[in-house]
Amino acid sequence: MDQTSTVIHKLAPAISLSGVNLALGRDAARVHILKDISLHIGQGEAIGLTGPSGSGKSTLLMVIAGLERPDTGSVLVAGEQLGALDEDRLARFRGRNVGIVFQSFHLIPTMTAMENVAVPLELAGVPEAFAIAREELAAVGLGDRLSHYPAQLSGGEQQRVALARALAPNPSILLADEPTGNLDEATGRQIIDLMFAGHAERRMTLVLVTHDTALAARCDRIVRMRSGAIDAPAARERARS
Repeated sequence: MDQTSTVIHKLAPAISLSGVNLALGRDAARVHILKDISLHIGQGEAIGLTGPSGSGKSTLLMVIAGLERPDTGSVLVAGEQLGALDEDRLARFRGRNVGIVFQSFHLIPTMTAMENVAVPLELAGVPEAFAIAREELAAVGLGDRLSHYPAQLSGGEQQRVALARALAPNPSILLADEPTGNLDEATGRQIIDLMFAGHAERRMTLVLVTHDTALAARCDRIVRMRSGAIDAPAARERARS
């Protein structure tokens, strides 16, 4: 472990999961998705969450985001026990503390790029929402595309809008679920470079779900999942080269 990783792990964890289990479905169709997950992620740490399809990576990310509630276990994120929050308080907490970038962009088609970034800020009561949106879109290279609708943007541009939206509240935690999955290699590389730049500049905690081992290797640590559980031998520290 390098000196930076050592410092990270001396801080209080940004994310701490203990004994997390989650099953979906009923009776004979019930499937145990997450199995006794315990994971601690330091403040400012970048985690590459890898594993085969169906191993539970995206579900684990949704639990960290508070978009799925586990059946058992503790989920502590940015100092809050998510299980103690009702849906309204959880939504407010997520809006302040957690940015999320999905594979499929999830932009509102009837809103411009500017509105897609600014409106969530307005709903959260953030002052100067449109000024912040303009700055964030400019930072991802879309300063001249503010008035364009998603259908008028390329896939890479739509993902830049999604990244700007995730970063606009200046969250302490950024979650990304296969953010380059719908993009070509060159465009995907640009998005990832922007994401890691944001992580470094803002000292956010980053949890990145990816199948790309080279991309995961850019993180401080790789955590591998298999069949709904953390593969302990693979959940080891990796010093950045």
